[in-house]
Amino acid sequence: MRRTTITDQPTVSEARKSGMRTIRKVAPYLWPAAHPWVKKRVLWALGMLVIARLVSVYTPFLYADAVDTLAQERNPTTMLALGAVGLTVAYGVARAMSIGFQQLRDVIFARVGQRALRQLALETFEHIHALSLRYHITRKTGGLSRIIERGVKGVEFLLRFMLFSIGPLVIELLLIGIVLAVLFDITYFLVVAVTISIYIWFTFKVTELRVKIRKEMNDQDTDANQKAIDSLLNFETVKYFGAEKREAARYDSAMEGYEKAALKTAYSLGALNFGQSVIITIGLVIVMVMAALGVERGELTVGDFVMVNAYMIQITMPLNFLGTVYREIRQALVDMGEMFDLLEQPADVTDADNAADLACTKGEVVFENVEFGYEAARPILRGISFTVGAGETVALVGPSGSGKSTIGRLMFRFYDVDNGAIRIDGQDLREVTQDSLHSKIGVVPQDTVLFNDTIRYNIAYGRPEASHSEVEGAAKAAKIHDFIQSLPEGYETAVGERGLKLSGGEKQRVGIARTLLKDPPLLLLDEATSALDTETEREIQEELKMMGQGRSVITIAHRLSTVVDADRIIVLEKGVIVEEGRHEDLLEKEGRYASMWHRQAAEDEETQPRLRAVSGGDFGTDEDTGNKPADGKWRWSPDN
Repeated sequence: MRRTTITDQPTVSEARKSGMRTIRKVAPYLWPAAHPWVKKRVLWALGMLVIARLVSVYTPFLYADAVDTLAQERNPTTMLALGAVGLTVAYGVARAMSIGFQQLRDVIFARVGQRALRQLALETFEHIHALSLRYHITRKTGGLSRIIERGVKGVEFLLRFMLFSIGPLVIELLLIGIVLAVLFDITYFLVVAVTISIYIWFTFKVTELRVKIRKEMNDQDTDANQKAIDSLLNFETVKYFGAEKREAARYDSAMEGYEKAALKTAYSLGALNFGQSVIITIGLVIVMVMAALGVERGELTVGDFVMVNAYMIQITMPLNFLGTVYREIRQALVDMGEMFDLLEQPADVTDADNAADLACTKGEVVFENVEFGYEAARPILRGISFTVGAGETVALVGPSGSGKSTIGRLMFRFYDVDNGAIRIDGQDLREVTQDSLHSKIGVVPQDTVLFNDTIRYNIAYGRPEASHSEVEGAAKAAKIHDFIQSLPEGYETAVGERGLKLSGGEKQRVGIARTLLKDPPLLLLDEATSALDTETEREIQEELKMMGQGRSVITIAHRLSTVVDADRIIVLEKGVIVEEGRHEDLLEKEGRYASMWHRQAAEDEETQPRLRAVSGGDFGTDEDTGNKPADGKWRWSPDN
């Protein structure tokens, strides 16, 4: 499905089609069948709108009567002979009433608009979380947030301006046209109608041109902003290469483009305003000349002349904003169209109609002839079959691109398999609810990402209803409690965006504590220590071993030294299992696993002398580097 965005510059027919679709989708939020109170508020708001317009249209009558009373040309047409002062006061009261009814209309409708805004935002947010990982890895998070933000603002703008700007304008123009045709002459109505038609045509034409210019200006602004942020984020690199002037020149070049587009925008706005003024002034002058001639012939009074002028001014004021309102409504329809495109994006992974909760009694995981590819032309897993017994630890190793992490994603059901099946205690993952599946699996990823909140919040994320003592217990088990207590604010310490105020090891321990608190029967360790230094890695490996006790564990590893204690090691290559067994057995086979082991050991052996030279002393032992003993068999120190 093609997405229509502002950058696509859709054709008029496409834009109109998209706009009508958007209006149809917004309508149920304005008139929901299940919420009668919303309908009542809409009707009351429309009632206030009509009263405000009627008072507004009647107001010039009082003005005309006041003028005629002062000129002593005729008696007031009001029910009571109030006199010039009384009519003037009545005129002021009528104006105040018109404004008051408009404000009352806004107050009544405010709850309807905010409800629609909130409901749409929530539905969009929930839908984004329901979309599969396949969708999210192809989209930029910032882009999604902007779609929601612009779409929600567009809803509020569209509801307010469609109902309370365009609607009132149409009603007022019709009423004024009727008054001019009935009380004066049909010619007045025709002149006003032609003037408004030309005004609207001119406004829409120029506004369409200005939309394109405004897009160009926004693109240049985005480009300049991107260059500025990119340069500031790479502040150190700019300094390293003495590139301050070069960066300034790049930024100035982008700003030059913005300046040219901004000038076009300003010039076109001036042309729009001037053209609108000329058109409305010509219409005003024609109508006023007709009224003046009527007064001269004795057909009209001075009050009538003033009333015609008041009506023309009353028409002019809302029309002055027509260009802006039209442009904003057009933009709102585009923004909301993007949001509804997002809401129509189907989720790849959904619960079956008869899906039951996962009953995890033993924790046995079975991959049965699993085939999967992110794209049809590029298969990742080719007939993978293996079993993780209850309480067993199985390690997945292999080169990058062999499918290790894909197995973890399939187990968590970020994707559905193309062929074969994955079962937990005999239950196909496609036949159980996703919520129950996720509750049974604990994941410690390679890079633990924390929320920009307190340490307590991040640990309790594993089980929000957990008590303070349970949170502390999980922190102690993850060996991070003492560190947290040493902080000035303890568990109430904010961790910063993505947990950047904590070190890698500290973040991993918080992640371990979070998973421990969740207390799942199944555990997935996705290269949980590969991004850490050696010392921190050893400490956390011990905590992960303790964490895996009594649980079925699948551990995905790049460093083979972290999985030597696994009950079974599965070696993957190009989506196929090439070897399987315990560490010692695989080494004795001298196959693919042994080759990987030798290579990593050689890399460590090469690294250690350099580290010793830098540190000026011993840095590790033969056991640490996995040196091969005289008997030719490779072993690993149990301390590691």
